[in-house]
Amino acid sequence: MKWIRAAALLMSILVLSSCGKTEESSLVMQGEESLTVTTSATIPEDSQVQTTEGTTGSQSGAVTTTTTTGSTTEETTTTPPILTQKPKDAILAAQDSVEVYTALTLAELIGDTNVQLLNGSSKVVTDQTGTFEIAVEYCFEGAQYAHALSYTVVDTTAPLLLNAGWTVYLKQGAAFHLEEHVGYADQYDRKPVLTYTGMVNTGVCGTYPITASVTDASGNATVWDLTIKVVEKLPSGGGGNSSSLSFDTLIQNYAAENVCFGIDVSKWQSEIDFEAVKRAGCSFVIMRIGYFYDDIAMDEYYLRNMEKARAAGLKVGVYLYTRANTEAEVRENVRWIAKQLNGQQLDFPVVFDWESFSQFQQYEMSVHDLNALFVLFAKELEAHGYSAMLYSSKFPLETFWYPQTEYPVWLAHYTDQTDYQGDYVMWQMSCTGRIPGISGAVDLNILYTDRAERFWKP
Repeated sequence: MKWIRAAALLMSILVLSSCGKTEESSLVMQGEESLTVTTSATIPEDSQVQTTEGTTGSQSGAVTTTTTTGSTTEETTTTPPILTQKPKDAILAAQDSVEVYTALTLAELIGDTNVQLLNGSSKVVTDQTGTFEIAVEYCFEGAQYAHALSYTVVDTTAPLLLNAGWTVYLKQGAAFHLEEHVGYADQYDRKPVLTYTGMVNTGVCGTYPITASVTDASGNATVWDLTIKVVEKLPSGGGGNSSSLSFDTLIQNYAAENVCFGIDVSKWQSEIDFEAVKRAGCSFVIMRIGYFYDDIAMDEYYLRNMEKARAAGLKVGVYLYTRANTEAEVRENVRWIAKQLNGQQLDFPVVFDWESFSQFQQYEMSVHDLNALFVLFAKELEAHGYSAMLYSSKFPLETFWYPQTEYPVWLAHYTDQTDYQGDYVMWQMSCTGRIPGISGAVDLNILYTDRAERFWKP
């Protein structure tokens, strides 16, 4: 019987070992004669110990030993100490510096090491520049350690030039403020400083070359040349490419598998005959639901456009033209959209249309800020049962917006063949299109349904 009791008791003993060390425990049983049983085990960290009384033992390397002699039971729990000084032979150091807003884990921050990291998946905070500390926990040569590790976050990215001005025409006698003619942004600094060298005499007609510079708080600078022309009379606007593309030609030139064609509209198209639009081969229409400058307002033709487009059997989506530059404004935008839609099902994600890059600095945002606002827009929409899509032209998509992996992109690039290399599901390829049912120009779009299927069912 004593061997049966010993075997049963051995099955119930689980001995924890800290950082892979082997611990021994002895059990003395009293019966017809004494029997001593010694167990040895290597147990993974964070396992639980079941004692002979059936209670839960300690975690994180603690060792529980139960000794029974006669009718007396004694239980002892020993927790190995956690050391706070880095051992001499341990290889454990952070990268020299980390670029601001870089997403990385503690394991990636450290890189090569000869220790066993216990919290290597911890996220490293990189949303501010400076020197910081992060707690690091690890095992080395059988002992457990925990202490702080210093790391430095830096901004080494020069400001982004969004509108260089190039040639600025200024009427004789007018005040000259370079800030009004250029646009720029910085990845981190919300208020980079614009300066220029050179002389501009607005009282005398002539050509004045200057060199402009935008410098951020970390000392990174972008420098470029531009020309100021002081004239008696400003040149008239207009010009540009006025050629139009018919919807028939669009279909003929771009018809392919997993492709369908549509338009986007607003009050600028005025009254629309959506039945004629449908007959022309159009599959969908994205309409402006509203616009936000200082206040939000509904597009004057939105309600009739939505009603008539649905009645014609067209698939529908909406976009909001916005200049929101705070989290509060984005949340306000989304609440307003959700209220107008009132649970209506759409055939496309709701589109975030932010285009005010020509004098971006006036909003006192960083590049990161606006990217974060789009993500907030998307998350807030999800809470109301809708998804989001980003609309932008080629240059901001290549230079300003972060690569989109979670949300679809609607690319605007007015050309016969786009050379944009990023991911997109829809291409706005003309703003001078013509289609039966609309008297003036309209934007023409190509939807790639196989790409869109990753995000919604087109």
